[in-house]
Amino acid sequence: MSEEKLDAFANREETGKEEPGSEIAPGKEAERMEAAESETNAGPDKNGEETREPSPIEPPAEGLKDEGKEQAEEKKEGEAKENPETEQQADGETAKAEGEAEKLHREKEQLEQQIDELKRELEEKDNRYLRLYADFENYKRRTRNEIEAIKKYQAQDLIADLLPAIDNFERALKSEAKSDDAKNILKGIEMVYRGMMEALAKAGVKPIEAVGQAFDPRYHHAVMQEKSEDHPSNVVLEEFQKGYMLKDRVIRPSMVKVSE
Repeated sequence: MSEEKLDAFANREETGKEEPGSEIAPGKEAERMEAAESETNAGPDKNGEETREPSPIEPPAEGLKDEGKEQAEEKKEGEAKENPETEQQADGETAKAEGEAEKLHREKEQLEQQIDELKRELEEKDNRYLRLYADFENYKRRTRNEIEAIKKYQAQDLIADLLPAIDNFERALKSEAKSDDAKNILKGIEMVYRGMMEALAKAGVKPIEAVGQAFDPRYHHAVMQEKSEDHPSNVVLEEFQKGYMLKDRVIRPSMVKVSE
């Protein structure tokens, strides 16, 4: 394109006006601009080769990149402003996630409380079980002791009922027999007495030693006191009624006279 045509084109650009009657259709205007650009870029150089000069309306490449970035950012901002539903949806998803996290936190706290309550209940049940077990063991021990005591002293009542008869046998044996018949009777009484004492000994019955022993209120029942020069005080001088023990239990204490 010649310099005159370029000047004319530049003047038309600056004024932005066209002469009356010279209106051009939009399509033809674009064709004219492309033709002018091709003529400008296709001029031959000194060596006869065509050279391409930059068009005055073509922007630099770097400017296009920056402008493209700005337009992309503006486009995104415009889309965000034009589509408030997307932003609301994102906010809704965030709120939903926070709600679920809070719900999980509450559920975790509830589970921890339930675990603590179950631990307390288990501890209470363990303590209750231990108390019941201890009570049951004590009950078994008492029952066993009672059964053993019953077995051990089961003949106590019978022996206590026989003791007066034994006392009568002992009194009879202390009497003097003058006739042969009386002597024979005493021998029979003595045989019965010995048989009874042997049976009582097998059952665990034994007489309490009294005469010459120190007075012991667990085994002796003092009914009389007497001064004695031959014995110290609190010594059994005489036995009025014999006492008996069944194993380690006193069935009847001895009735005695004690020195002062």
